[in-house]
Amino acid sequence: MPDYFPAEARLLTGHHLDSDVQVQIFRHRNTTRSLTIPAVAEPLLVLVVSGAALVEERVDDQEWMAYAVAADDFFLTTSQVPYEMRWHSDSGDDFQVMHVYLSQRLLDLAARDAAVGERAFRLKEVSGGRDPEIAGLMRLLFGEMTPDRRASASASAMYLQGIGQALAVHLVRRYREETGFPRQPHALPVYKLHQAIEAMRNNLDREFNLTRLATDAGMSLSHFSRTFRKATGVAPSQYFIHLRMETARQLLLGSDSSILSIALDVGYNNPSHFTHVFKRHVGVTPREYRENS
Repeated sequence: MPDYFPAEARLLTGHHLDSDVQVQIFRHRNTTRSLTIPAVAEPLLVLVVSGAALVEERVDDQEWMAYAVAADDFFLTTSQVPYEMRWHSDSGDDFQVMHVYLSQRLLDLAARDAAVGERAFRLKEVSGGRDPEIAGLMRLLFGEMTPDRRASASASAMYLQGIGQALAVHLVRRYREETGFPRQPHALPVYKLHQAIEAMRNNLDREFNLTRLATDAGMSLSHFSRTFRKATGVAPSQYFIHLRMETARQLLLGSDSSILSIALDVGYNNPSHFTHVFKRHVGVTPREYRENS
């Protein structure tokens, strides 16, 4: 999720990433830019930890749907297409949220435990809901993820896994709806999306390498490209350019590096080409962006 939030809009304060349970804690700032949330295989569970905000969501160019949320309200998202969200919080940096992705493996185990069997199901969409059991379990995750709230030096993967399993059972029991249709087989798991984006981010100064990304994900070129586009709404090569431009924006505002140096840092040996690409994506030249921000 950090890759989808502009730098001015979030501060990552804790994270745990593995193939079964992924937890990320953010302290959000207001942003005028809408954010694209990826459509991955796993449902996204979001808990408002502190503060309050007006959160808006929409799919494609439909009307925005607004929800006033406060601490312990939650969102459960199972969208099969990327969607947009934006928010405004009167509490500033006190608006803190936790994002949790649970793997399909955990949900399948929970379904078998709940005697769902092989029947196809999906989880309901919930926006701004309230559920004491979800809030309680997610606050246990939050306590384990927060250094000043735990006794050990680092978060326990076993503890997080156990709470993740409990959440999966509760979600299947209470928010399951049977579809009668087979599960979408070609969605990209969130840990593979994260892995691909991290690989891109670590190689912004190099040429884009689709073959390496697909190989690391254990997919064919066509399958990886198709599922990545389905998750993000853009091709891998376009997303790579997006990461380059976001990094350039951060460097222009957060450092005294020359524009030539920043161009080299994000893989452009030709400053004029960098300026052209930056203006196409941002709307102004790098110099104008630095001077006007």
